[in-house]
Amino acid sequence: MSADVRIRATKRDDGLRLRELRLEALRGNPLAFTADLAESENKPPDHWDDLAARGAGAGKEVIVVAESAGQLIGMTGVYTPPQPKLAHAGTIWGVYVREGSRGRGIGEAMIHAALDWARAKELVTVRLSVVASNHSAKRCYERCGFAVYGVEPMAVQWEGQYYDEFLMVCRL
Repeated sequence: MSADVRIRATKRDDGLRLRELRLEALRGNPLAFTADLAESENKPPDHWDDLAARGAGAGKEVIVVAESAGQLIGMTGVYTPPQPKLAHAGTIWGVYVREGSRGRGIGEAMIHAALDWARAKELVTVRLSVVASNHSAKRCYERCGFAVYGVEPMAVQWEGQYYDEFLMVCRL
């Protein structure tokens, strides 16, 4: 990863740039995300500002972004459930790196930052899921310490087809 890329948690004023990046991810890679594009497009600006503020990492979630030349070029999030019996495990969501910035280790750097946050919160595992056909993402997660522990058949339905997802975990 080049020195011009900064990995950090979001702050409230990242809201509009976070929205732009998230919508780009959903438009260009609809199979990689379970979020709905139309629903995300219709969320008001306050939603994105609040999401960015919550993503600062002080509470039960963090959103890690990669920033270069004043632009957000990547993102991922980790959240922990509110139930006490489940609060030991986090879930990674929304991993995305803009196409022109891929292949530079940015995804791995963001995931490592998310895992560092999880360790600081004393989580013991972090999970994620990835569509089985997304080989490059699966390899990235494996390089970050994740291992497949199962397969969810027909986890995602897109344009009349069903796709399996690998369920992956990293023990901290």
